[in-house]
Amino acid sequence: MNLTGGTSQKPGWERILKRDRFIVIGSLVFVCLVSWLYILSGAGMDMPGMASSSSSAMIMMKLTWTPTYFVLMLVMWWVMMVAMMLPSAGPMVMLFATMNRKNRQQGRLYVPTGFFAAGYLAVWGGFSLVAVLIQWGLERLALLSPMMQTTSLYLGAGLLIAAGVYQLTPLKQACLRHCRAPIDFIAHHWRQGIAGAFRMGMEHGLFCLGCCWVLMALLFYGGVMNLWWITGLALYVLVEKLAPLGPSFSRYTGGLLVLWGAAVLVMAIGG
Repeated sequence: MNLTGGTSQKPGWERILKRDRFIVIGSLVFVCLVSWLYILSGAGMDMPGMASSSSSAMIMMKLTWTPTYFVLMLVMWWVMMVAMMLPSAGPMVMLFATMNRKNRQQGRLYVPTGFFAAGYLAVWGGFSLVAVLIQWGLERLALLSPMMQTTSLYLGAGLLIAAGVYQLTPLKQACLRHCRAPIDFIAHHWRQGIAGAFRMGMEHGLFCLGCCWVLMALLFYGGVMNLWWITGLALYVLVEKLAPLGPSFSRYTGGLLVLWGAAVLVMAIGG
């Protein structure tokens, strides 16, 4: 009871912020779930072959590059990146939300976690734009099948070897360390305000991009419309970033990818 005789009640927004942990978790799960459902449904392309190989007639249909189709491809890539990358960024997003909750409790500026997540996803939106342009170029050169899988053994071998070699580089390992150490990232990159949160999200996204961009390029090898390949890469990213032996796993995978690419190259030369 306060001095005026009224009942002491917290404003509605304070009660919401007190439950922000559950809001953030629920939002992450919801966005990831919707993204995967979008992929499973055919990514807006009316192509069930993305989830099943039974609709070959639809898959083999040649689509013309129009502005509408370009936007459709951009949305497809971006949602696919959200589905594949956002789960591994979950610990970083949750830590950002925790720090903001502490700031609110100490009377400091509170920034919704969505601005951090928006900065992170903006980076992958940029990657998606580049991927669509590469896809357009490869199709112009007749190097992609309707399943968006390379038709060239030489290109496939190059993608595998490039991905394997990159896994072994200091840049890859440095970016992976940043992705696996959210506390260190917060300590060295914290910025105040909405613009600061968005910039932090972009910086973390750039580390994540530096860690995984070549792996995402392997979608052109296994097939951008291949659900099993998409799922496999997504699970690999989770293990690499969250499992205790992630860095060692990354290096071993790099060696295997180089050997795989070399085998494909031998096939290409022998064929």
